[in-house]
Amino acid sequence: MVALLWNLSRGYRLQPWRSPYLRWRIETYWGLHADSLTSAEFLRFCWERRADLFRYLRWASRMRRA
Repeated sequence: MVALLWNLSRGYRLQPWRSPYLRWRIETYWGLHADSLTSAEFLRFCWERRADLFRYLRWASRMRRA
């Protein structure tokens, strides 16, 4: 699961809220406008949706192994 998270944040590991892929995921699945996402909003989003995010990471890890 950690390896997947590491790959998803490639190029934006110190500033994941700027990652185009993570912004797309946030917009697509949660309906937030991610084009103006700040670090504080990103961290709040991750904290509030942590159960959903962990569930997604577990699913993606299983799919990656299969």
